[in-house]
Amino acid sequence: MTLPAPDARVRLDTHPTHASAVIATVTGPDTAEVVAVLEADAWHTVAEATLVLVRIDREEPHWAQRAADRLAADGVTVDVTPRLQDAIDEAWTWADHPMHWCTREEIREVSDQAQQIYDAIRHGRLRIHAHAHDGHTTVAVGTYTTGESIHLHGEDHLRVESYTYGSGQPAQNNALAEFGQFYGDAIRPGPAPLTHTEREAHQARQPLPAQPTTTTSRQMSVPVYAADPANAPAVLDRFVTDHPEWDKHHQWPAEATYALHESLTLRVELYHGHDPGPRDEMWTLAAYESPVGDRLWHATATAGTPAGVISALLASLTDEHNWSSTPWAASTAHPDRKPTLPLADYSWEETATETGTVWTSPDGGCRLQRDPSGWEAQGNESWTVRFSQHTPPEIIQQVVFELAEGQGPRLSTYRAPRPATSCPAPTARPPVNGVYSPTPRGR
Repeated sequence: MTLPAPDARVRLDTHPTHASAVIATVTGPDTAEVVAVLEADAWHTVAEATLVLVRIDREEPHWAQRAADRLAADGVTVDVTPRLQDAIDEAWTWADHPMHWCTREEIREVSDQAQQIYDAIRHGRLRIHAHAHDGHTTVAVGTYTTGESIHLHGEDHLRVESYTYGSGQPAQNNALAEFGQFYGDAIRPGPAPLTHTEREAHQARQPLPAQPTTTTSRQMSVPVYAADPANAPAVLDRFVTDHPEWDKHHQWPAEATYALHESLTLRVELYHGHDPGPRDEMWTLAAYESPVGDRLWHATATAGTPAGVISALLASLTDEHNWSSTPWAASTAHPDRKPTLPLADYSWEETATETGTVWTSPDGGCRLQRDPSGWEAQGNESWTVRFSQHTPPEIIQQVVFELAEGQGPRLSTYRAPRPATSCPAPTARPPVNGVYSPTPRGR
């Protein structure tokens, strides 16, 4: 007899503060039944009928799609938000993954094996007796509750079982003894400290933060330099989507997302590690003489920089300005070459200083300064954009025009947003003995 389908509806969306995690919200008479199914599939309850899927391999969108397919096959209605669907459809790769010989699916399988080891440790099914650092990465020795003892090698999505010793006390003693022979004085008792990725995963499993109500917030239009900070990942995603000559990558090992021009001479880096504050550098744009040549110039922007300013900076790099057919060495100007500044036409005040020239907006909320090291724009003492000495004047002009003319949104009940990102890459290195198994063992 066929059982009736659960009367429930599941909405899948991206996590509000964690880059790759997925939130499931369940409604309907059979909510408890569907929640139980998701919990059995490694989803974690963070509120009533609300669960989060968070993994150390940054593959949550993929596994969320698989969960959605299984639920739909059981007759459950599943809604996937457009932004999560974009993450599911994104064909990203680890640009410098150490297992470069594996296919994307094989890399995903090995990552899932590492996830199973991580889950076994977190849930107490695998007890870690000791750990060490072998000069490249973390190693450990432990025993499963089933009795099997093992050696582990690597961190995060690269952690693998490098040796197995069978079950029972003799096997455990042998595993401990050989671990001592291998790593000697480097051994420390118990599990290793959590990695940055593991700490982020722990944070994502905490109860969701309260969301601000729209009834207490009122959006106003202000000069672009006084606008709220940009949603950095969304700005970068929109830029790459609108300009097909750019591709997005998640490189290893770095806590950043990269956008690369097809010429490989232009690069945008979005840093998203350790919750940068509004005044911490988050963006780096750079140009190179050739794909393997020296860097010619660069610009940086802090996390508090408004979307209009960042968008103008990114737009200055596009093919609309014909950079792809202009050698950067020719278009990168001598430091004495100045951009055309329209600021006097907008009542900005110009002041000469001992080190250069300063332009200040009429309300005093923004200043642009030139000194021997380059150019710097500051807004409301909460964000900064810096240009190195040889930045082409055309780049600076685009940003200056935006500062003079642009408008942006600001909430009257302003609160600084948490910077989020697309997929921070892990920091582990491959095992020195090259021991990898592309097939998850399953626990």
